[in-house]
Amino acid sequence: MTFKKITLFFVIVVFSVQLKGQGTKHSESAVKKATWAKISPYFSPSANFKDEYGKFRSPLKFYNGTTVKSAADWSKRRKEIADRWNGLMGKWPPFLKDQKMEYLDTIRKDGFTQYKVRFKWTPNEVTEGYLSVPDGKGKKPAVITVFYEPETAITKGLKQRDFAYSLTNRGFVTLSIGTKQASLDKTYSIYYPSIEIAEIQPLSALGYAAANAWYVLSKVPEVDAERIGIMGHSFGGKWAMFASCLFDKFACAVWSDPGIVFNEARESVNYWEPWYLGYHPKPWRKRGLITKENPVKGLYPKLVAEGFDLHELHALMAPRPFLVSGGSEDPESQWIPLNHTIKINNLLGAKNRVAMTNRPMHSPTPESNEIAYLFFDYFLK
Repeated sequence: MTFKKITLFFVIVVFSVQLKGQGTKHSESAVKKATWAKISPYFSPSANFKDEYGKFRSPLKFYNGTTVKSAADWSKRRKEIADRWNGLMGKWPPFLKDQKMEYLDTIRKDGFTQYKVRFKWTPNEVTEGYLSVPDGKGKKPAVITVFYEPETAITKGLKQRDFAYSLTNRGFVTLSIGTKQASLDKTYSIYYPSIEIAEIQPLSALGYAAANAWYVLSKVPEVDAERIGIMGHSFGGKWAMFASCLFDKFACAVWSDPGIVFNEARESVNYWEPWYLGYHPKPWRKRGLITKENPVKGLYPKLVAEGFDLHELHALMAPRPFLVSGGSEDPESQWIPLNHTIKINNLLGAKNRVAMTNRPMHSPTPESNEIAYLFFDYFLK
């Protein structure tokens, strides 16, 4: 082969590779645009709730009343919110950054491998869950799913709550975890250092446990640590919300119908219970709505009396994206507290970071789940 032919051959090969790369980028861009077209309607409230802020105290005002006017101001205000809430709920112990998962079992599935795993999620408590890794080379996005136990998310529970299985089939590494033994004991949550004397409000302790799950998942060779989200429904929705708001390494989050702000008229929006934000040593109050005969104790009544609400925690997400997959506990009117976070994102120059879908019933539906999965596709892939 002559020098000219060799040169021409080399040029053709390089040009072909470039074209292939451009074609791949074009294809990825088209997919992303198509995904955005499906989810974009859920990133803005209807005219009924646009620019409505309700009775909620503005996160864009410091606790002394000074107004946040710049991104630099917001950085200070964000720290003030985080410090105040962590001070009220209890300081987290150091993160368990250096541990590795213990692999207990391996099952080959269609298109992925599922591992039963064990790791420490608090300094004195071990948990078991399921790590599912899709086939294929390269680093992948990942999602942690949280619930009463880890089996539901891998298809061993109610329909439409198999979040880990569905996301794994879409190319995500997933880690399904849950408070299995506590659910059996009807204590539901995590109590650190013990249920007799908990130094952290249990819902915050769940957030801490999820943060340690983030660290152990981030060390899995197939996982891109910059692209890890979290998702949960109901109890798991509360858990996912507190974890993602209080731990900023979660890239994005989906909260399925947790009741995103306090509402004492709804029995399922029960942040006052001792396994959430109303911890007190046993004997516990009877589960249910607050009444004179069945009052609440612990931190919760103090939060309400002093004007705190969970929209301040939502604000800690900015500018990270999150989706409220709303049902009976999170109707369309929840745009009112969400508008406060939108306002913060506007100050930061971040658009389309807060989304909500709505369905009439509490349970997820195929339609609400599809938008949730597309949300992860868009922001993590």
